[in-house]
Amino acid sequence: MRPPHTTTGTGINGGSRRVQVLLPLPLEGTYEYRVPSELAVAPGAFVAVPFGRRDAVGVVWSEGASGDVSDDKLKDIHSCFDVGGLPESTRRFVEWVARYTLVSPGSVLRMAMSVPSALEPLKPRTGYRLADMPPDFRSTAARRRVLSVLAEGPARPAAELARAAGVGPSVVTGLAKAGVLETVVLRAPALARPDPDHHAPELSADQRLAADDLTGRVAAKAFSVTLLDGVTGAGKTEVYFEAIAEAVRQGRQVLVLLPEIALTMAFLQRFTDRFGVLPVEWHSDLTQAQRRRNWRGVASGEAAVVVGARSALFLPFPDLGLIVADEEHDASFKQQDGIAYNARDMAVVRGQLEDVPVFLVSATPSLQTVVNVERGRYRRAHLPARHGGASLPEIVAVDLRSTPPPRQCWISPPLRTALAETIERGEQALLFLNRRGYAPLTLCRGCGHRFDCPNCTAWLVEHRLLGRLECHHCGYRARYPEACPDCGASGSLVACGPGVERVAEEVTALFPDARIASLTSDTAHSPAAIAALLEEVKQGEIDVLIGTQLVAKGHHFPMLTLVGVIDSDLGLGGGDLRAAERTYQLLHQVAGRAGRAERPGRVLLQTYNPDHPVMRALADGARDQFLQEESAQRRAGGWPPFGRLAAIILSAPDAELVDAAARALARSTPRYDGIRVLGPAPAPLALLRGRHRRRFLIKGPQDTGLQPYLREWLASVSLPRPVRVQVDIDPYSFL
Repeated sequence: MRPPHTTTGTGINGGSRRVQVLLPLPLEGTYEYRVPSELAVAPGAFVAVPFGRRDAVGVVWSEGASGDVSDDKLKDIHSCFDVGGLPESTRRFVEWVARYTLVSPGSVLRMAMSVPSALEPLKPRTGYRLADMPPDFRSTAARRRVLSVLAEGPARPAAELARAAGVGPSVVTGLAKAGVLETVVLRAPALARPDPDHHAPELSADQRLAADDLTGRVAAKAFSVTLLDGVTGAGKTEVYFEAIAEAVRQGRQVLVLLPEIALTMAFLQRFTDRFGVLPVEWHSDLTQAQRRRNWRGVASGEAAVVVGARSALFLPFPDLGLIVADEEHDASFKQQDGIAYNARDMAVVRGQLEDVPVFLVSATPSLQTVVNVERGRYRRAHLPARHGGASLPEIVAVDLRSTPPPRQCWISPPLRTALAETIERGEQALLFLNRRGYAPLTLCRGCGHRFDCPNCTAWLVEHRLLGRLECHHCGYRARYPEACPDCGASGSLVACGPGVERVAEEVTALFPDARIASLTSDTAHSPAAIAALLEEVKQGEIDVLIGTQLVAKGHHFPMLTLVGVIDSDLGLGGGDLRAAERTYQLLHQVAGRAGRAERPGRVLLQTYNPDHPVMRALADGARDQFLQEESAQRRAGGWPPFGRLAAIILSAPDAELVDAAARALARSTPRYDGIRVLGPAPAPLALLRGRHRRRFLIKGPQDTGLQPYLREWLASVSLPRPVRVQVDIDPYSFL
């Protein structure tokens, strides 16, 4: 890629200007280049430079010479891109993330330069508008439709004009040849700017108090972190919208982070209702053209409000005024693959570097955030009641030991009765099971063969509607077999355990006249598809909605009065130190879908352990007590947020090779007071995507920075090339 303003200068004398250029590659450090005299280049500029046998695009990181390269060995910068540079605050953020996660700055820069085509100048688009009518013009019905469209609106591209008029492209080109239409250059439509006063809501007294607090933080134009803590249905979004309005009035940019794309469509509608236009989106479902347009809009400052997934944190905002992390507790903010980082924590870092306020929003805040509030590092704004007078739902733990469902069924008698009563009243019910597919395990009743993934330490999940078995870790798929591949017996395969499809099958058998729908990533593949199904629920066209965590948060269904959780114990096993916290958050969020309007709600949690602290806290509405108990256990063990954790994961295609590498690394373990190294041990997913995995867990006191320790340790060992090393600071997943 070579932009305009290219120079082919043959070199500059010893007094030439030098700069350091960082390339978006997994390489350590910057590379030094000369700046031709006719080229204006400043730190942050995107430039094309020779790199090996090809051109590469990088960012001018700093001025000056490194002192270790002679002038005759330097190469010239070829050209500079005519686009806003990478702001200094973004460059400092890239460096900070690289130091914290122990990856190269170039690897982090690649996330900030995720749309290389956005650096290229926009190609001019041509369109047609009406010209003077020639005296010998021959009119037809098709031609008149084209002229009518243009008479009522601006110039349009040929293809768009033909579609609007319902004619073929040849009709448009024929009109142009006849001189009836003339060609014009079309400007790209400007990104619409939100109107902060478009539809300001009437806030309750509690909401107004919180909104004034947050708005004051934005007006102060200084770094602070505030937890906006409120029960489900309290109107937290409307409250922080007021702060967004203040930032827009100041002419500054706003970033709103959402943990999942599934939440985007509901947010977009609420934003449009409040501000009159859509915000700028940033997530993986965008087309390349949309990503290009939106990246340029952010870089130019034209994009006033951006809503996006965690990668939006690395966009080149030149004038950021506010960062919001909604559902801040959600584990989806943690990126596991590649560079392991938590977008919520990095949002706080970016807010500090930008000197702007950061709002963390949740009905079930993470223990880490709560502890930071208690320590005075974060502030807190609280919404204690639901908006509009709605009451919180009644939550009941259904003991499956005393009221089990019938054999090969998954809905207990109390939940069956509640479903029947809800449907009879013309209200809606939600059944929640955080497990996709039909069944998590398929086995042969004859020989006991279990279907597992050839690439991962995981069972294959049956997806009966698609007629296949699938691994949810690597994506491996196989047709559902007619016979056992081990013993050859036919008709011997048995589905073990429930998935969403199996629960839907049971509900259909129990209530054949009910309107039933499922919402998982298998049934809705895009935000638009999810939004379409959720709209059906809002319009009362669905009686029973069955879904995974896609339905657990951020949705408002006025007629939904019953929530049933099929397996409340599902997330409590596995040895994850945050298992209880995560399960409480997820179940509290899904329970919050019930009774959000005038009709009261009820939640039934099916469990084999109704006395578990999570179940008791949910049933008693004792969130703060649960957090205190969880905090005491973590403090006693020195676990986060009262201690530090890091993980080193080694992987290789060969098990013996990775075991040898793990032993070599173990022999080189540095000895530091207060730091413990656990392992090496096979990761719970010891085989993932065809690679064998071994893990070290490093534990240290809270005031200890583990990065210097890890940097020294990893530098002391040279591992074979096939062995990959991933460092995860503050791990969230222990798979």
